Amino acid sequence: MDKIEHITVATNGINMHVASIGTGPVILFLHGFPELWYSWRHQLLHLSSLGYRCVAPDLRGYGDTDAPESASQYTGLHVVGDLIGLLDSFGIDQVFLVGHDWGAMIAWYLCLLRPDRVRALVNLNVAFMARHPKTINPMEVLKSIYGEDYYACRFQEPGPGEIEKDFAQVATAKMLRIFFSSFGPKPLIVPKETGFRGIPDPPCLPPGFSEEDINFYANKFNQKGFTGALNYYRAINQTWDLMAPWIGVKIQVPVKFIIGDQDINYHLPGLKEYILNGGFKKDVPRLEEVVVMGGVAHFPNQARPEEVSEHIYSFFKKLQVSNNNPRANSATSSLNGNRVSDLAHLHAL
Repeated sequence: MDKIEHITVATNGINMHVASIGTGPVILFLHGFPELWYSWRHQLLHLSSLGYRCVAPDLRGYGDTDAPESASQYTGLHVVGDLIGLLDSFGIDQVFLVGHDWGAMIAWYLCLLRPDRVRALVNLNVAFMARHPKTINPMEVLKSIYGEDYYACRFQEPGPGEIEKDFAQVATAKMLRIFFSSFGPKPLIVPKETGFRGIPDPPCLPPGFSEEDINFYANKFNQKGFTGALNYYRAINQTWDLMAPWIGVKIQVPVKFIIGDQDINYHLPGLKEYILNGGFKKDVPRLEEVVVMGGVAHFPNQARPEEVSEHIYSFFKKLQVSNNNPRANSATSSLNGNRVSDLAHLHAL
């Protein structure tokens, strides 16, 4: 960890903290909620040792990066703008891209808006679904499925407000243990009457996390607070409105998608079928691999770091080889370790 360098970059009107290590082709890592650059610590060390320059920022609102006050400053377009400025400041034309959770959402937006800056994408846990004229706002869908007390719906309440007050009544380390343990098959429901203080502390650490890891996150959130992170949820509807010009646009970069079979996202009604039965491939025509990791919930890059690092490396390395030899590799898919030669056959599995 001591070999990881830390700098601050001025981009898109904010100062962004960036962790980086290594030399070679650039991999840009984007974290989710409630995370930091630190979420990619294992991948930074592993992939830099294999000849890549690994770059992982704290996204706006998080860690040592600036946190604008207004939720209106946290749309997907704002964050994509931050990343383009970051790449420009480093003199980087194109990157291999890796995202998780909210970072996966931002990665999809980056590929949608600026595909010229992305060589290929490995995305974790959040699938892309192209917006169509009759598509319903995703937050309305979640509310209809899980109710208004679903955590993501609660996070949309204007703030700083009740959610921040609720957070303040719970030790930050406990709050993080709850989050890192809660995104399994069952939804995280937070009734207004009891809030997070009514959720018991998990009996053990989340898979892949040490007390040192929890304390690292807790120290940063104690310094920064959670408002910036929550503002991503508060800006969802604004992002939805702003993305209207891209209705029907597909993702046109090579993609590998990884999801845990215990992740709440994999258990959303209809999503498993969308991923496996061809709908995902229609929206992401260059989807080359799908990996469903058995026994893994929402944080595979921390729960199974070596396995995820290898998935990332094998995909990017394959593309580098195929660029030199177009006949070298055909598209493949992996489900719980079983290789399938053609995504078109996924509906039979």
